[in-house]
Amino acid sequence: MSNLKHVEGRLIVSVDLEGKNWHTFESGQKIRLERQYNNLNLRETAPVNAIVISGANIPKGSEILIHHNAPSDTNRIHNYSKLSGKETGSDIKHYSIPEEQCFLWKDVNNTWQPIQPYQTALRVFKPYTGILQGIDPIVLKNTLYCTSGEFKGKVVYTLEACDYQIVFQDINGQEGNVIRFRPNGDEKSNREPEAVAIRNDITNKVNNGEYLVGITTKDAKPIKELVPDY
Repeated sequence: MSNLKHVEGRLIVSVDLEGKNWHTFESGQKIRLERQYNNLNLRETAPVNAIVISGANIPKGSEILIHHNAPSDTNRIHNYSKLSGKETGSDIKHYSIPEEQCFLWKDVNNTWQPIQPYQTALRVFKPYTGILQGIDPIVLKNTLYCTSGEFKGKVVYTLEACDYQIVFQDINGQEGNVIRFRPNGDEKSNREPEAVAIRNDITNKVNNGEYLVGITTKDAKPIKELVPDY
């Protein structure tokens, strides 16, 4: 694939179209997940893990997380099989995707790093404090706890529907989840800033454990449990 070179504003990547359809237990045993047959949400079913073949800002061979619509026939390089006869029947396909559809890349320490203009965050939850048992906490609408970037460690109020949740295949062979948003917008794609205000009052409640942070109500925890050295 060394003959494939990106053009300005795009990356050449390879995608395993079946990679997201497997789950690995702690014992090492694998089972197949038929996601597409009982779920119409492409964000949860479409593959988003990719390997960089050629790009301006991401090292070749790096794993990245991309938009769930990126591996489409519109972006697919249909004649790449002429370069290698082994790939015609393979589940691994090659795509030329816009840079704005690339969200995070994995560094040499296997840590996900946001790709500008994106940053990562967690949702903020207000626990139920009544007398009933088993009541889930309530997610605060348009409110994110930033885990990277200039607002790291702070809670920000956002525009509507900015908490895009990426569902990907993690290094352990199990489902991973991360939230990305554009706190400062993006001039290239004419996106306005999505972080509109810092909420110091809610930040304080997160810091003292009064509010929880997480992806869903099931994994929401006090910040000190997610970051032991906090």
